Parts: sequence; structure tokens; C-alpha cells
Amino acid sequence: MQGKKDYQEKLFIRFQLSDYVPADNFYRRLKSILDLNFVYDTTSKYYGTEGQKSIDPVVFFKLMLVGYLENLNSDRRIIATSRMRMDILYFIGYDLDEELPWHSTLSRTRQLYGEEEFTAVFKQVLKKCIDAGLVAGKRQAIDSAFVKANAAMSSLVEREIMNDAATYGKQLDDHNDEAPAGDIPDENTKPKPRKNAKVDKKANSKRYSPSDPDARLSVKPGKTTRLNYSAHVSVDTQNHVITHIQAFHADKGDAPCLPEILTHVAGNLKDNGMEIEDVLADTGYSGEAALLFLAGNHIKGFIPNRPGCQSRESRQGFSYDGEQDRYVCPEGKYLTFHNFKSRER
Repeated sequence: MQGKKDYQEKLFIRFQLSDYVPADNFYRRLKSILDLNFVYDTTSKYYGTEGQKSIDPVVFFKLMLVGYLENLNSDRRIIATSRMRMDILYFIGYDLDEELPWHSTLSRTRQLYGEEEFTAVFKQVLKKCIDAGLVAGKRQAIDSAFVKANAAMSSLVEREIMNDAATYGKQLDDHNDEAPAGDIPDENTKPKPRKNAKVDKKANSKRYSPSDPDARLSVKPGKTTRLNYSAHVSVDTQNHVITHIQAFHADKGDAPCLPEILTHVAGNLKDNGMEIEDVLADTGYSGEAALLFLAGNHIKGFIPNRPGCQSRESRQGFSYDGEQDRYVCPEGKYLTFHNFKSRER
């Protein structure tokens, strides 16, 4: 006899969310080991003693973590996905019939806290990994990837046109004798350009996106040009735990970024009594600034040379004197050193 499922929606008489989230579920396991209660103290300075209650800070940071783990690139998608997943609801401490925070609450809270609170949470989580023996600290692997900016290519405008418009606007202000004195903004109240807006790459020097001025045009071989950021991640090689992540302008080369990245990594590890000894990176990090920083801080770098670069020992027509750090020609004459030529991007 053919079966036919008859469905009628009904209210639950008894339903316990934890009964329906398996013991080996990722979010259930994460909930049992990740204690974020310290954020109540670190975020208390942002709140007053009156008015409506805010979103629970622990819930907020857990939702941010869900967005990262599930690759959700908007607050609206974070809330929509969380609402449909019992394991995520269990992780953030909500029942099926509880209304989740409005998506705009996430963006407002993120702006309220700023970078320092996210950094504090990251360091606390890293410390937990170190305390659990998951981080050795000695060897770090570093790599970068483009992260798409929240700006469309169609939003690009010519910098020259915008500069001309700003100049014209200033001229109008300077010659506006009819406006009351109180209506003319002084230098402290006029909008100021963003400090990071200046770039030295030809394409980015001519165009930018007003909706995201820090985004930069960049392209990888075989890919289309996009507005991106460059994200650099440092990973401890023992158990692949992230020790630092940082964003730079997408048109900045990897090598000039390495000193700042390693400074932060070293600081994160030093707080826990650890020190970097080795760094692994690809050819993109082979450059003057990176190599000088490694040598100056006694860190051994395993970084391939750029194509066409020669080692000290392989200079055609010369032999290398390692003790005196100089080249000798076949006639026994020494090659005179004049200066370094920087090739940083």
C-alpha cells in the first residue's frame, strides 16, 4: 500500500533544543570549550546605566564567529542562517521561539566596539589555544589573499574630477560674503580626507570608490580586476592555529607588509612567553624590507627568491668572499660597493 505523509503544523508540547543537537556537532563542542564571559567586563565601558538593554555582548561575538565560520558576508545573512539552524541557536543560547536580534543591531554594535574589542577577544582565544598546548610559537607560516571590498566597480570616480569639485567648493566658500559667519565652517569642522586615501599605484591614483575609499583595484593572473583588500594570516605550524590576521591596501606588496605582521605576531606570542624562530612564506614576501627585518630580529626566513634574483655566491664573472662580504674579479680586484637599490613594490 502506498504511503502518503500527512503534515499538520502543531505547537510543541515539549521540546528541548539540546536533545536535537548531536554530541559531536561542531557548534556543540565549541560551546563547551569557548568561554567568552570576559567580554562583559571589557565592553562595560560602552554602556550606560539607563535605557533599553543592548544585545548580549557574548551573543554578538558568537554571531560574528558564526558569520566567519559559515562564510556569511552580511549581517542579514548571519541572522537568517542562524534562525534556520538548531545547532547555531544552541551555540548562541536561543530557543526556537525566541526572536533573534535585528540585523542592524549587529552593524551598530560592531561600530560601537571598534577594532580594540575584536583584538582583545582574539588574544583571549589565542591564549586558550596556547594554554591547551595547541601553539608552539617557534615556526609561523604566513600567506595573503585578496578579500573583496564592499564596493562595486561601477562606483569608481576620477580623483581629478573630485579634486576639481573640492577646489571649486572651497572657492565658493572663500568668496561667499553673504553667508552669516556662523554658517561658514572653519578648518576644524570641514570634512577631512582619509589618511589612507593616498596611493602610489597608477590605476589607484586616478580612480577610487567614494563608498569605500580604502578599497584598491587589484587583479590576480586569470582573474578580473576588482576592488579588494589584502588579508595576511599568520598560522602556527604545530596545529594550524591562527596567531594573527591583518588587512592592508590591496595594491601593497606582500614583502613591505611582513615587518608589521611579524611585529604583531611577536607581541601576541610574547604575552604568553613564546618567541618566533622561523618564518615560512612564499616568493611574494621576498623583498628588502622583509629580509632586513628578519635579519635584524634574528628570525630565520624560509622564503624563495623572486625569479631572476641571484644569491651572493652566484654573481657571473666574480667569486664571493664570505668573510669580507665582497666580490672578487678574475684579476683579483675587489668590486666596490656603492649603495643598495630598493626594489620594493
